[in-house]
Amino acid sequence: MEDKCPEPIHCKVPAAARRRAAAVCRAAGEPLTVEEVVVDPPRAYELRIKIVCTSLCHSDVTFWRMKVRIAGPISFPIARVRVVVESVGEHVEGFAAGDSVVPTFLSQCSECTDCKSSRSNVCSKYRFAVRPGMPRDDTTRFRDAGGSPLHHFLGVSSFSEYTVVDVTQVVKVDPALPPPTACLLSCGASTGVGAAWKLAKVEPGSSVAIFGLGAVGLAVAEGARICGASKIIGVDLNPEKDELGKKFGVTHFINPKELGEKTVSQVIIEMTDGGADYCFECIGLAALMSDAFQSSREGWGKTIILGVEMHGAPFSIPSREILHGKCVMGSLFGGVKPKQDIPILAEKYLNKELELDKFITHEVALKDINTAFDLLLQGKSLRCTIWMDK
Repeated sequence: MEDKCPEPIHCKVPAAARRRAAAVCRAAGEPLTVEEVVVDPPRAYELRIKIVCTSLCHSDVTFWRMKVRIAGPISFPIARVRVVVESVGEHVEGFAAGDSVVPTFLSQCSECTDCKSSRSNVCSKYRFAVRPGMPRDDTTRFRDAGGSPLHHFLGVSSFSEYTVVDVTQVVKVDPALPPPTACLLSCGASTGVGAAWKLAKVEPGSSVAIFGLGAVGLAVAEGARICGASKIIGVDLNPEKDELGKKFGVTHFINPKELGEKTVSQVIIEMTDGGADYCFECIGLAALMSDAFQSSREGWGKTIILGVEMHGAPFSIPSREILHGKCVMGSLFGGVKPKQDIPILAEKYLNKELELDKFITHEVALKDINTAFDLLLQGKSLRCTIWMDK
């Protein structure tokens, strides 16, 4: 069969198309270079996949800025990509050439204690880690035009026409799912929706407060909406997020700069008659994590932390508050088990229960990938789709 003995792929296109195979980060904070790469065949338990489109989020910007040497097709903590299987390596079961799939940064081996448990979505056999190569042998499948190795990131590397991924990091999806939508489900949309639906288990008629209305925060709002929350409060310093939030189910908006002498937590406690049932921190600031916790209801209030503290600051809370029944939960990928839950979210989208198209605000070709970075840095886009064939 055609996918049994694949050869290396030279990702090279006609010059007239003005694009090449992969966007490569060769220096922290510098524009990516779009250049030809060679993508080796998949090894055992691996798939080589053709990228249809991918996307960009703030995690990409975070790692792009880091003062470490990254030389490889960039794909950062949250994979945002819709692909088609090109070939499979030995011992790969359940996938074949031509399948529509999405890769994810989290593995799901379906064999370890954590994968078998409903209480965790973090595989303990192939742990989430920042590494330059593949998860099983830490080697790369990428080379540049001169033959030098290029690094993977989290085993995905989606800013490339082709990439190689481990079978534990691939999810088969309905081919009816539009490619840009599939990108969202392997990234921030699943993180936010999952945090409300899977992790917090938001109940009908409950109150929700969301700190930060970026793409992930708005996805939390969408998740809370489909769970039936009656009051969804958005907190953001950008006044434009007031109208934007309404499109995602936000019912009330708070701009901390417009509260006078009152604190955010005081206002939320007043609005909810005692505190929000669920509070979500989606920025990554210890001060906001504290605000979210203070805004949650005594007795049963849950605070879910989605943001990674951008300065590495610790998050501390008064112990007596915990004694009063409040709790804090961490969230990686919104508690979503990729192989189990992404197909469910895809079905909800196809059944028009889950609204995802409104997250896509821009689209560019691979050759213009730096424009996608600019749009995100300027706060002009939620999600920018990056097409490989345009």
